[in-house]
Amino acid sequence: MNIDSLDTLLGDEIKDLYSAEKQLLKALPKMAKAADNVALQKAFTGHLKETKGQVARLEKVGKMLGLKLAGKKCKAMEGLIEEGKEVLEADGPAELIDAALIGAAQRVEHYEMAGYGTARAFAEQLGRADVAKLLQQTLDEETAADEKLTTISLDDILPKAERVDERNGTPTRGRAARR
Repeated sequence: MNIDSLDTLLGDEIKDLYSAEKQLLKALPKMAKAADNVALQKAFTGHLKETKGQVARLEKVGKMLGLKLAGKKCKAMEGLIEEGKEVLEADGPAELIDAALIGAAQRVEHYEMAGYGTARAFAEQLGRADVAKLLQQTLDEETAADEKLTTISLDDILPKAERVDERNGTPTRGRAARR
C-alpha cells in the first residue's frame, strides 16, 4: 500500500473494517452455537443482526467515498477469529467455555472499536461529517456490544465459572474471596 494521503488512509481503514465485518458474519453463528448461556447466545445472535447492518453501512460509506471494498483481507480479524476457534474446539465445563467465548468476543469488539474510532477521526479531519456520522453509529453499536458482554460476564458467567473452581477444589478467587 502506498500511503500518500489521509484519503488513502481512510479508504484503507474502511476496506479493512469491511473485511473484518464480513469475516465476523461467518464466525458469530458458530460462537452462538457454542455458547451454553442463553443470554450469551442471544447477545451473539443479536450482534450478528447488527453486523449485517454494519456491513451495509460500510457499503454505503464505500459508495460515498468511491471505494471498491473487496480485495483486502483483514489479517488482524483473521487472527482473532483463529484464536476464537481454539475456544470453539476446547473441552471443559460450559461455564468456563462461555467465559472464554466472551473473552474472544471482547477482543474482537475492541479491535473493531479501535478501527471505527480511527476511521471516524480520519473522516472528521477530511471534513466528511456524513461518513463520520455513519462510522460513529457503528462505533456506538460496538461499544454497546462490548458493554453487554461485560454485563453478562460479571452478572452470570463468572460467578458460575467460579463455582466450577470450587467444585474442583481450586481455591476461590475474585469477588467471592473478598467477601
